[in-house]
Order: sequence, then C-alpha cells, then structure tokens
Amino acid sequence: MALSERERQMLEEMEEAIRAEDPRFASQMNGSDAQRTDRRRVILGVIGAVAGLGLVLLGINTNLWVGVAGFALIVASIALAITPGGSGRSRGQGLGLVGDDGSVRQPRTGHKRTRAKKAGKAAKQGTFMQRMEQRWEERRQQGQGW
Repeated sequence: MALSERERQMLEEMEEAIRAEDPRFASQMNGSDAQRTDRRRVILGVIGAVAGLGLVLLGINTNLWVGVAGFALIVASIALAITPGGSGRSRGQGLGLVGDDGSVRQPRTGHKRTRAKKAGKAAKQGTFMQRMEQRWEERRQQGQGW
C-alpha cells in the first residue's frame, strides 16, 4: 500500500528532525563506516574461529597445548566478532554519560555533589518516559507554530 503525499511529507519532516537532532544516530541508520567496520570484525572473527578449529583438530592428533591454543583462538575470535566496533573509543572518546538532550559527554571526576542537589535534579528530570513525553510535546508545540 502506497503512502499518501501527506504521509510522505510527514516522514521526510521526521527524518530531517532526526538528522538535525542526532546526526550520529541518523548516520548509523543510513549505514556508515561503522557498519563496514563491524562487517570487517565479523569476517575476521569467522576466519579466526575456523583457524582455531583447525588448531583444535591438529591438537587432537599431536599435542594438547596446540588444541588449547586453538580453543583460545576460537573464543577470542568469537568475542571479536560479536562485540560492537570501537569506532567511538578508537578516536579517544571513551565511555561517556548521556545527557538529557541525548548528547554524550565525558564524566566528571573528582566532583562530589550533595544529596540535596542529586534529589533536586532527580525530581526535576522525572522518569525516562516522562522526559520523552515532555520532549515529544515540546516538538509538537514547536511544529504547530509554523
């Protein structure tokens, strides 16, 4: 079933809003370099697992330690294949905290907040779903002003 012109227009507007709000997410959905990197990791993992299986079979006929090394290679290769690519970490970003606006920021170290500040911030933010509903309503209100 084809989409009407209005539905197509709404989809295009939603895509533009997503691209403007979170370009990293939009590029992941479009299939950027991260997918090529992940595909490469899976291929290397499969090749390593097959080589490890060969070492295990060779270790059965020759030496126990060759089989153990083959098993270790299989485990490492599977771990390489199933873990997500280190695209963010390889550039030095490291792990971070996701803010209210969806941006990722580095955690502050050495800063201590009092319980009153934490409680005030938690009360201000609400639950995840409440924040999402609030953001949705804000977007709807902004869209009506056009």
